[in-house]
Amino acid sequence: MSVLTYPEAVGVGLLQGVTELFPVSSLGHSILIPALLGGHWKHDLDVSADDSLYLNELVGLHLATALALVAFFWRDWIRVIRGLSTSITQRRIQTVDQRLAWLIITACIPVGIAGVALDHVFRTTLGRPVPTAVFLALNGIVLYVTEKLRRGGTGRRRAGASLAPGEERLSPDELSDLRITRMTMRQALGIGAAQILALCPGISRSGVTISAGIFRGLDHEDSARFAFLLATPVIGGAALLKLPPLLGPQGDGLRGPLLAGSIAAFVAAYLATRYLVKYFENRTLIPFAIYCTLAGLGSLAYFTLAG
Repeated sequence: MSVLTYPEAVGVGLLQGVTELFPVSSLGHSILIPALLGGHWKHDLDVSADDSLYLNELVGLHLATALALVAFFWRDWIRVIRGLSTSITQRRIQTVDQRLAWLIITACIPVGIAGVALDHVFRTTLGRPVPTAVFLALNGIVLYVTEKLRRGGTGRRRAGASLAPGEERLSPDELSDLRITRMTMRQALGIGAAQILALCPGISRSGVTISAGIFRGLDHEDSARFAFLLATPVIGGAALLKLPPLLGPQGDGLRGPLLAGSIAAFVAAYLATRYLVKYFENRTLIPFAIYCTLAGLGSLAYFTLAG
């Protein structure tokens, strides 16, 4: 059964492309909005149902988001892939590109294992409107607490910071990578492990990753950059695991809407990334914290009264 018409697929694609990268939880919104709309939306767009085709469609849209991140950070990914290749062939981790490649790999390990092992349990047990509303409110609280307790992150570009000889020739992105690669592998593992919380619908993957980076001493700009680089293999890998059912008979009648939704998700994700990269140069998580807390509590109140 096709649960998404073309207009619905485009709408869901736009929503997914924006909310996946904004620290507000794409899965949380994909659960709450159909539940709030009610009617056939609530029945058909239910990710907690066994063999949910809607979930497969959502994850398919994630692939478009991952491709948008690759398109935006393509220069960085060329350097990361080159760094990984030279690290393996030379059997060393010495340059910034080499260290960044292994930091990304290390950070992806915890959520990759947890996602395969716990995805079904988290989705079927917690992927319902009331728990999702609670987690969305908690997501807002986490973002707010991060801003109040942050250490090292100022939310501003380090203008006038002293540079070592030769660093003045580096681009802003390369300087950001240089700061990121001052982390240890253990710290990267901790940041990556924070993404496991995003298996709870309502908890934002980008939000918890940025928060964890700030607590490790990165500023908002560097934390967001590292979060977006991590998001590419994580959401891209998850999408590839969920796509096979849509390529077989089960996907008959769905591939057209999914393609339309994927184009919308790609455009939305690219523009969202472009906006957020600039936003985090001098701004904080507070607006997102307020939104998530109010949206979560408001949704919880609605479901409590309606139920």
